[in-house]
Amino acid sequence: MKISGYQLAAVFSTATFAVLATGTAQAGGLLLYEIGTADVGLASAGYTARAQDAATVFTNPAGMTRLEGDQLTLGAQALYGRANFGVDQSGTSPALGTSGGGNAIGWFPGGGLFYSHSISPDLKVGMALTGNFGLSIKYDNNWAGRYRTQESTLIGISFVPAVAYRVNDKLSLGASINAMRGSFKTKVGVNNIIGSDGQLQLDDNVWGVGGNLGLLYEFDPGTRVGLTYNSQIKLDFAAQPKWSGVGRGLSAVLRATGLQSANVDLGMTVPQGVNAGLYHEIDSKWALLGSVGWQQWSRFGEVDVGIDSNNPISVTANRNYKDTWHVAAGAQFRASERYMFMGGIAYDSEFQDSNNIPPAIPANAAWRFGFGGQVTESKAFNWGWSLEYLYAGDLNTKLSGRPVVIGGRGNLAGSYEQPAGILFLAANLNYKF
Repeated sequence: MKISGYQLAAVFSTATFAVLATGTAQAGGLLLYEIGTADVGLASAGYTARAQDAATVFTNPAGMTRLEGDQLTLGAQALYGRANFGVDQSGTSPALGTSGGGNAIGWFPGGGLFYSHSISPDLKVGMALTGNFGLSIKYDNNWAGRYRTQESTLIGISFVPAVAYRVNDKLSLGASINAMRGSFKTKVGVNNIIGSDGQLQLDDNVWGVGGNLGLLYEFDPGTRVGLTYNSQIKLDFAAQPKWSGVGRGLSAVLRATGLQSANVDLGMTVPQGVNAGLYHEIDSKWALLGSVGWQQWSRFGEVDVGIDSNNPISVTANRNYKDTWHVAAGAQFRASERYMFMGGIAYDSEFQDSNNIPPAIPANAAWRFGFGGQVTESKAFNWGWSLEYLYAGDLNTKLSGRPVVIGGRGNLAGSYEQPAGILFLAANLNYKF
């Protein structure tokens, strides 16, 4: 038996975050710009126009035409996220307690591998392996929001083959395929009314495929613009609920309705987006970079789930996400032939109501502040480091539910303690063959 997301008798939380190579998702929604490359130090400024290493295979495939010979970029990254929930006792059901669940994010690894190969001076192919979608969160099992989420992981890992062609001395075009392996896992507490809580777990792994188009136009050797379009990717998760510690009453209802072993279908859409970037050299030392972008998070889908033991029928809810806008500005300073420094600032608009943040997705509008450096060791090798701080702004929660004493999830109110945000630490190695 299969049931739709609206009929679910499962606790699901497309809860959303976690990415292989990048950490807390707050790029604009749950997509990240941070993949272990020099873009971290620029706070994503000039993301589609920089094209200075093989990471352009992922950020704008058309940029490969600027790379000589074969080039390899390796990016490594670690992030530390802070998301501590403070319970508002005046708005939270007393039976839920006062525990905020601890830091829901903590440390998370990331990175990427990028390779560009020259078939001819005008024709390039490449590949990228990285992750820039999702995040992973985990609260203490007995925290006040346990009936809404205890643990949730959503990871998108992408394999991206790409091709680029230089049409003339100014215009280059590129395209790539994004084959994304999506992994989903969520755990949520079940209110048994009497005795200890039960738990519901859902997990699944699926493939989704999308496409990317890129354009790079070079007005002169020191000025260029980049434009990319990334299509949506559909991840059709479906899982059989795994129940544990569920009371006899609820078990009987689940068996009678056929929901105890029903497959839960919950599709999710990684949104389409457009990004335009600028790179302009003022002189031999200074270059300015900028970006503007848009992502269609209004198509993301249903992500808020829970179960009332006295009414195990309807669980999912579409939270009406908003499309997001992105703007970034940065600069590079070449202090010498060997050393270059960079910095940037970026802003992504909110994709949900900042006064009604679900604990499964403690993310919204984001400010980024980046700084980094590159060191040229030879014509064939350079390396770099980057730091970035992502400020998450105000994240407030006020969710209502049926009374806990009759099997409901209760009311949950509070906010994430400030400063809520993420620190990225990244390093990259770049080889030319």
